[in-house]
Amino acid sequence: MILVTGGTGLVGSHLLLGLCKKGEDIKATYRNRDKIKTVEKIFSYYSDDPSALLSKIQWVKADVSDLSSLEIAFKGVKKVYHAAALVSFDPKDDKKLLKTNIEGTANIVNLCIANLVEKLCFVSSIAALGSSVNGEMVTEENEWTNTNTTIYGISKHYAEMEVWKASQEGLQVVIVNPGVIIAPGFWKSSSGSFFRYSAKEPKYYLPSGTGFVAVNDVTSAMIQLMDGIIANQRYILVSENWTYKNFFDLLAKGLDKRPPQRVLKPWMLQVFWRLDWIRSNVFGKRRRLSKPVAALFGTTEIYDNSKLKKDLNFEYEDLGESIRTCCAIFLREFGD
Repeated sequence: MILVTGGTGLVGSHLLLGLCKKGEDIKATYRNRDKIKTVEKIFSYYSDDPSALLSKIQWVKADVSDLSSLEIAFKGVKKVYHAAALVSFDPKDDKKLLKTNIEGTANIVNLCIANLVEKLCFVSSIAALGSSVNGEMVTEENEWTNTNTTIYGISKHYAEMEVWKASQEGLQVVIVNPGVIIAPGFWKSSSGSFFRYSAKEPKYYLPSGTGFVAVNDVTSAMIQLMDGIIANQRYILVSENWTYKNFFDLLAKGLDKRPPQRVLKPWMLQVFWRLDWIRSNVFGKRRRLSKPVAALFGTTEIYDNSKLKKDLNFEYEDLGESIRTCCAIFLREFGD
């Protein structure tokens, strides 16, 4: 039996699709039953009978911060994919980020050990990797520092520490560090918000660049790592290192919209995060741009994906084609 935490999330839902197609026995955790409808919608993008696939999953209501609910989910489980996490860049969520992502992961690894789970796959992020040194590519071995990062990145880094501690106690683990994950269906969060932004034909694009990867590459790599003999390793999952200009141009083309022509200057980002702070504190709105995030948008990191390619003989799919597929789904749902 396989357990997937965060089964209604972006990675979790696509992972469940892959596991269902393999015919695996699966449990998945959820917090809000209504979100299971989102999973069925995701399945409908790839299957003519999403309900049949969904029926193969045993759903368990659980929260990573609630040990009693998790204990029920772990009964009879031999492999665990830990995809549940809080993703936020609003400073008001800082304490919740640390609690959910660090303490929640500690709960998962402790239950893995207590229930003699054979292997754990933890979904981390490139935000948990150390920065580049002297302009070199970021690898899995880069030294971590708390500078030039966000609370989200810090929370994922220390969550990784919980996983590594479990590996020292005999639990086999693998950690994946995906870049910006391109996926359909979650249009109000993560990379989905970029599709909504591009559909409005904005004037400005973000400076710098980062690593991008298709969600199906992420889940395929996870499944292969869990099915194989590799253990106690981490892997960067990045298909392409692109500038945001390149990324937004591809989005605009796929959505048949005008691409942005002007770059956001560093001084603009400094002004915008301050205005966003005022907007949040005066009107009670959620933060869209914090000071640390503004700083990250001013830097470019290049990520080395060679380790996964070498160890698994892994081939990434055409990311441009993945973006075109997501754009087509977006247009079907929202029109042009």
